[in-house]
Amino acid sequence: MHSHPVEILLVEDSPDDVDLTIQAFKESSSRSRLHVVEDGIEALAFLRRQGPYAAAPRPDLILLDLNLPKRTGHEVLQDIKSDPDLRRIPVVVLTTSAADADVKRSYELAANCYITKPVDLDAFFTVVSMVDHFWRDVATLPP
Repeated sequence: MHSHPVEILLVEDSPDDVDLTIQAFKESSSRSRLHVVEDGIEALAFLRRQGPYAAAPRPDLILLDLNLPKRTGHEVLQDIKSDPDLRRIPVVVLTTSAADADVKRSYELAANCYITKPVDLDAFFTVVSMVDHFWRDVATLPP
């Protein structure tokens, strides 16, 4: 159990999915703090505290969509996992794709988890709540 809120970076370009994820975190009574960026370039700027993100907190967890503009989720994942300062941050791929190739590639790039977003609203809320609970209350996050 974490005494401080878990900082979560959501990398998601769909405004609807962002709204749903925020709502799901609220409904799970989460003390996690969600930060949202909408493309791969912004994600890396946030993680490296560049430009408008100079004061950004270091995320304890990254929720990463694969289908992103400017830089794909796989490219972002590769950047994160090849950066000695960032690679310890767990990355959960949370995407609409259930394609075997996407799953395989994500794990090859050292994703910590791969979740296909459920289309059903209740199922989506359940999945987000489970992810939040697992990473906040069950898993031990790197310091």
